[in-house]
Amino acid sequence: MPVFKMQAKSEIVSRSISFVSSPRSGNFLVKMLAAIAIATTAFLVESATAEAEAANSKYAGIVVDAKSGNVLYSENADRLQYPASLTKMMTLYMVFEALEQGRISLDTRVPFSAYASSQAPTKLGVKAGGSISVEQGILGLVTLSANDAATALGELLAGSESRFAQTMTAKAHALGMTRTTYRNANGLPNTAQMTTARDQARLGIALRQHFPQYYSYFSTRSFKFGNRVIRSHNRLVGSVRGVDGIKTGYTRAAGFNLVSSVQADGKSIVGVVMGGTSTPARDGQMRKLIATYLPKASTRGGSNLIAQAAPAPVASPGASVAETPVAAAEVDLPHKGPTPDARYEVASAAVAYTDAPAAKSENPLVAEPKAEIPAPTKVKTKSFKQASVAVPSPAPAYTAQETAANSVDALTTASVGPAAAASKPAPVAEQGQGGWVVQIGVSSSREMAMDLLENAKSKGGKALSSAKPFAVAYANGGDQVYRARFGGFDDQREAVNACKALKRAGVKCWAAAQ
Repeated sequence: MPVFKMQAKSEIVSRSISFVSSPRSGNFLVKMLAAIAIATTAFLVESATAEAEAANSKYAGIVVDAKSGNVLYSENADRLQYPASLTKMMTLYMVFEALEQGRISLDTRVPFSAYASSQAPTKLGVKAGGSISVEQGILGLVTLSANDAATALGELLAGSESRFAQTMTAKAHALGMTRTTYRNANGLPNTAQMTTARDQARLGIALRQHFPQYYSYFSTRSFKFGNRVIRSHNRLVGSVRGVDGIKTGYTRAAGFNLVSSVQADGKSIVGVVMGGTSTPARDGQMRKLIATYLPKASTRGGSNLIAQAAPAPVASPGASVAETPVAAAEVDLPHKGPTPDARYEVASAAVAYTDAPAAKSENPLVAEPKAEIPAPTKVKTKSFKQASVAVPSPAPAYTAQETAANSVDALTTASVGPAAAASKPAPVAEQGQGGWVVQIGVSSSREMAMDLLENAKSKGGKALSSAKPFAVAYANGGDQVYRARFGGFDDQREAVNACKALKRAGVKCWAAAQ
């Protein structure tokens, strides 16, 4: 909004206040009009910052209808950006998955290594050798965006942060976040750690749909840690109706990022703003997007838009690949950064995520040229290679203001400490079923697996009429289990539709490329 308009409105309000401040006017009118003036000024400032944000050349944004999967709004949504602390959304996804599988509990102790304790602020400040509970770690991430806690959780789950980053990237690709690459658990600067607004919207939807029992942590406004009361960086939770999370983020190169989930009036959306110029500008833009696009969202739908993915495999020790080190100093890098690393061999889970006619910007500064998205590179290897990288020192230029599935496969088997997580169990026998498959569960015997499939097929209807049920033997620790799967799907759409039909009938499933 032009400045002269703001000044003109302020002058009108000021004259009104002067008029009612005469001896004949009451104090009540003076106070009332003063309050109106303050509220009007705040509204005009926020509107102006939101408009300025849309003209920001680093800006990217998207709003997705979380019930239908339609994209209601999109600007530069597929341009590579730095995630900053939005990285912690994936860290929490991995933690929630481990909780759901029973590999850890909310009371499990999270030890802090010297490396975890040395992470740059913001941080909980736990000393090396100390520990916190998993639940404290979760709360530290969603409120304070604690970098030390994120690193410690990554080390707990995978033995080292570099190995954890590999599992994060594999999980991202399995969820359909094909342009995302992770290099650490907290989002501190790394020139190879990239994502897109579309991928972050996908992750926001997955967190809410896959882990409803843990999702409420994202709406935490404060928690007590020792003698401290830590308050959330997310200013929209509690101030905008329907906002129930999710995460903020900031670095110099990334700008001010925000992913917001909104549920109100039977509608549900997830919005993403990346590359903001300031906290008020970012928040103002998100408020504007919510107000504009929540009324346009659908009240119908509600099925899981993003198929649950099998746990990402853990890198086997020994092999190594070159990795871009953390930059020693912050640099304003080109925003079409490096192409996401495609070295990870993962089973890409199907994603139902469709574009509806999206609002286009009238501002030439944010008009994006045709996206140059390289095709993912398939790596045909039998093992999952581990990236080795020297432990980086904290980047001094990182400022401290707001540093800010259903499957029995496990990243580790007996424990979750550094000694565990050696490698993913190898399959005993695999049937040659090409194309896409739908997995519905795991049983201790082939007969039980086939019974599961027979029961599921009776509920799946036409979508499973030509599907081929089969059981895959798999070594899980010292035991042998059987994955109950339907094969014979020629493409992703067929597998996704079959899985949707099963979910409507109350059968949990996930779709993946064979």
